[in-house]
Amino acid sequence: MVAKSKKLVVVAGPTAVGKTATAIRIAQHFYTEIISADSRQIFKELTIGTAKPDEVELAAVPHHFINSHTISQQYDAATFATEALAVIQNLFLKNDHVILCGGSGLYIKALCDGFDDIPAVDENIRKGLVSKFEALGIEWLQHEMERLDPEHYKTLDKLNPHRLIRALEIKIGTGNSIASYRTNSKRKHDFDIVKIGLTLPREVLYERIDLRMDKMIEAGLFQEAKEMLPFEQHQALQTVGYQEIFGYFHGAYDKEEAIRLLKRNSRHYAKRQLTWFKRDEEFKWFQPTQLDDILHHINSYK
Repeated sequence: MVAKSKKLVVVAGPTAVGKTATAIRIAQHFYTEIISADSRQIFKELTIGTAKPDEVELAAVPHHFINSHTISQQYDAATFATEALAVIQNLFLKNDHVILCGGSGLYIKALCDGFDDIPAVDENIRKGLVSKFEALGIEWLQHEMERLDPEHYKTLDKLNPHRLIRALEIKIGTGNSIASYRTNSKRKHDFDIVKIGLTLPREVLYERIDLRMDKMIEAGLFQEAKEMLPFEQHQALQTVGYQEIFGYFHGAYDKEEAIRLLKRNSRHYAKRQLTWFKRDEEFKWFQPTQLDDILHHINSYK
């Protein structure tokens, strides 16, 4: 058993807000290590499009769940929660603090809270939804989700067909929103969890997102996406940063439009991330520059 004085410090927030740099500074202060809670940075083949920490950042503090898997593997939040919790417990044997850093809300929730059991539904429902998606495209999934479960649709990743299909099959099969199965119970831990949310004024954040996208493109994002074309249907690639480029490769629009969509959809994604994390009242919000305030909050948390 880990003593209750141990603290898991969660550093979360929207894309491009500065989570990596802040988490590294916190980890250095407490002489500890970082668990990455990013559903795509675990894959060694996805580097540019996932804004993975660079070599200098990875050398500054030990990181876990970066480049730990290959894109040929499927991976989900439940698996991450199990594997990450084991690493965290091991790190607590020598550290009083461990940092969990990332923007994948489902991964963070799975680790911190766990999930209620979601009832099994008729597999023919999923098959039917997949067939409709293949025939009519993601717009049909979006329309159905907004019609059947408008509240959950507001916070769902609308560009991720895997999550749209999963949410729809539960709603159709049970009559209940998938969100209702994630709120009834919380996993109990023998350590404290301190949740730090990072935010910036919207115009500043959006400017950082656009600048980051320009740098990604310059660094070879389109070439990285081209190499991932054989894995286009992988869940990790059904996301902002790759789907827009796949559309360009398939002739749906030109490169200029692909870049416009990359920036627009990244801004929309950041907004959804903020909506997700701000539903959790346990988060205390700071700007990335407020390191002293963040450290004070961590130290005074009981």
